[in-house]
Amino acid sequence: MSTTGALVYVVDDDASAREGVASLLRSAGLTAKTFASGEEFLAAPRPEVPSCLVLDVNLPGVNGLDLQQELAKSDVQVPIIFLTGHGDIPMTVRAVKAGAVNFLTKPFDDEELLNTIQQCVKPHEEEQRLYLESEIKSEYNFEDIVGKSQALRKVLEEVAIVAPTDSTVLLHGETGTGKELVARAVHNLSPRKDRLFVRLNCAAIPSGLLESELFGHERGAFTGALMQKKGRFELADRGTLFLDEIGDISLELQPKLLRALQEHEFERLGSTRTIQVNVRIVAATHRDIPAMIREGKFREDLFYRLNVFPIEIPPLRERREDIPLLANYFVCKLSRRMGKKIKTIPTLAMEVLANAPWPGNVRELENFIERAVILTEGDELNVSMAELKNATPAPRTCSASTFHEAERQAIITALRAASGRLAGEGGAAERLGLKRTTLQNKMRRLQIARAEYSGLSQPVDACSDGQNGSSLG
Repeated sequence: MSTTGALVYVVDDDASAREGVASLLRSAGLTAKTFASGEEFLAAPRPEVPSCLVLDVNLPGVNGLDLQQELAKSDVQVPIIFLTGHGDIPMTVRAVKAGAVNFLTKPFDDEELLNTIQQCVKPHEEEQRLYLESEIKSEYNFEDIVGKSQALRKVLEEVAIVAPTDSTVLLHGETGTGKELVARAVHNLSPRKDRLFVRLNCAAIPSGLLESELFGHERGAFTGALMQKKGRFELADRGTLFLDEIGDISLELQPKLLRALQEHEFERLGSTRTIQVNVRIVAATHRDIPAMIREGKFREDLFYRLNVFPIEIPPLRERREDIPLLANYFVCKLSRRMGKKIKTIPTLAMEVLANAPWPGNVRELENFIERAVILTEGDELNVSMAELKNATPAPRTCSASTFHEAERQAIITALRAASGRLAGEGGAAERLGLKRTTLQNKMRRLQIARAEYSGLSQPVDACSDGQNGSSLG
């Protein structure tokens, strides 16, 4: 990646050294801006964030270390190259303790300075280009939404319909249902797919800072605003902005958000200049927005502006047929990540997983599978039934209302499929991935009677294995 044109600030009270560095930078195709002191740098009108800062440690007044700390306090991330003299050892030691890593001792070699700047500028420019990459750049695509249930197919059909348009989408669903995955699918299937997908969790940002995160701010807009900052709307220009937990935005901020949605324009904090953007909005919430409107906690006009194309994301308990697919997907993904070779999930464990309530939805299932993968040493997933029982509260809508009933039903289903046989090929024990003696103990503990899987009225001795002429149904 070329560093041509990259902006480098030089702060040095020695005029000859300062201009000498600036001249060297310009000859290398870089853009240089000089400051004679730390005070001048801090007082400069609306400075842009540079790609690199060349800073003399031993400045009068606000010294290099003080300036470094001021930048750190304002959360400005700028690579710093400290220039030190032979007599600056105490200051250098303090800077090292504060986290400084790039030092050049005067007089320095021109080539050494340019190489050091290049090492700082390249990753910084890449970081700027991929701003918040972990949040806003996505490798997800439509295929990463795992499942074949009718409830999920309905969601994906709606995504396919609305994605090619620029219409605002409002996703509603419980926590952990995968709303961000759906939002990313909308983006990836849209004409904006080659632009940024910018994410902002409105509930994770303090209300006092949310306006700045959305719309940006100018230098000096508030205490600590030492540099100009672009907001998420600007970063998402010609792309997609995903506003997660939109129901948590304050009433005070809602009118400005409404204007940005309607007019596609806004002003940064501390500025009167109107900025126009072309942004596609996908919002999400787990809250009951109509109820919030009735309670006076959410603007009705903002809701209508967001609710152009609503999509309801089903909870995991309404798409149980997807649980085996999800469980296998997570086991494969996490096994690769941890360097393990897990090949199977015991049938009984899968039955219990499929019937558990999962109030935390897909996220809870993934976390449970991750713990199981960590604990597994062989090629069969070690599922802690006790943990699943203790960690999972009673379901709101579930065919098996307790853990024991889910386990009991899974055993009965296997016995019926095996015509009552416990052992041998195709027997219930094999179907459930259990030893015969383990299955017998479970049948005894759960008081499973023959009539429940064979239609006969006599009780069954759970210790019998169904061999030697006894079919157990």
